[in-house]
Amino acid sequence: MAVAFTLSGCGSLSFIGRSQAQDIAEMNVTSPELREGKPLPNEYSCKGGQGSPPLRWSRQPLSEAKSIAIVVDSHTSSESAVHWVLYDIPATTTELGPNATADPPAGSGQATVTSGKAGYEPPCQNQASYRFTVYTLKGKVGLKGTSALPEVLKKIAEQTIARGRLTAVNIE
Repeated sequence: MAVAFTLSGCGSLSFIGRSQAQDIAEMNVTSPELREGKPLPNEYSCKGGQGSPPLRWSRQPLSEAKSIAIVVDSHTSSESAVHWVLYDIPATTTELGPNATADPPAGSGQATVTSGKAGYEPPCQNQASYRFTVYTLKGKVGLKGTSALPEVLKKIAEQTIARGRLTAVNIE
């Protein structure tokens, strides 16, 4: 199975997924604060101060699951950005509370995102698509501290066995 993240100039990010050996299992991603296709609440944008929103996901019976990763990215007609990457979350975890970036699960790491900061970088574009994607991985990313974005995304892509997504459109 191969899943590739392709990076191109100015921090733009495109996701391209292909399955060669097997299909990637689907997961259900929800939030008590976000609704699929609805606006991102101001509290979780640069207009508020809540940090990352709470997220929940289904735990597929994947015996090979070793960790979870979360990638939050945005897309407009002219640019893309990554706002948060949290990885090496224990595979038994099925939810994160609000502002998990301030108190991430033990053993997890956060990548440096498009803005150059580590942790959740609240989105600011009023007219954009915000994707909260949860990945189940067959191993750990295993990088130390706040690792570089391309390196972390590559490791996540190489190990993905299941994926789910919740998309907010625009900011309230």
